[in-house]
Amino acid sequence: MKIDFKKQVPSYSAKHGRFSIVTVPSLQFLMIDGHGDPNTSQAYRDALTTLYPVAYKLKFFSKNELGRDYGVMPLEALWWADDMESFTSARDKSQWDWTLMTMVPDWITLEHFETARDVTAKKGEAPALEALRLETFDEGMSVQTLHRGSYDDEAPVLEEMHNSFIPGQSLVMTGRHHEIYLSDPRRTAPEKLKTILRQPVRQGEAGFR
Repeated sequence: MKIDFKKQVPSYSAKHGRFSIVTVPSLQFLMIDGHGDPNTSQAYRDALTTLYPVAYKLKFFSKNELGRDYGVMPLEALWWADDMESFTSARDKSQWDWTLMTMVPDWITLEHFETARDVTAKKGEAPALEALRLETFDEGMSVQTLHRGSYDDEAPVLEEMHNSFIPGQSLVMTGRHHEIYLSDPRRTAPEKLKTILRQPVRQGEAGFR
């Protein structure tokens, strides 16, 4: 039976028009870091074309060698900038830093990852393999919502989340803005895109740390 982690892990579900406080479990990811406008950066394109060949090799290794099948998880990204306004209101994408990532099951080991990476390297399928890593990520308490529409229409939702809802709940932002892309932008009209917007938080006085 193929496992669908989007259904098994509650934090992969969010409601449109509503901010929810969730506890995200510790999960394991393929990760790759970069900087710059995702629409024009070669580093971003290289990261995308590196992440998924390895993700699919791990999926089929797990299915064929370990007898544990699962659906490859959606693309996710952490986003941040020295000036957070360049991400929210100003939307100066040239100033953005990012980590592209996709979740893999906890039974995938470092040895499995290194084997999949080596096989991918031999086939010349991925240009940024040296930057790819396998890492556990523990976000814990977070605020999230489902955004419907273009990525460029996220700014008002983020401003409400950061400046209204989070302070209103006596919470403090503690980590990097996190997005989970439930739609494929190559096959989905911009106005129909579904994206989970997430911000890690902790109890305390309002403000960004």
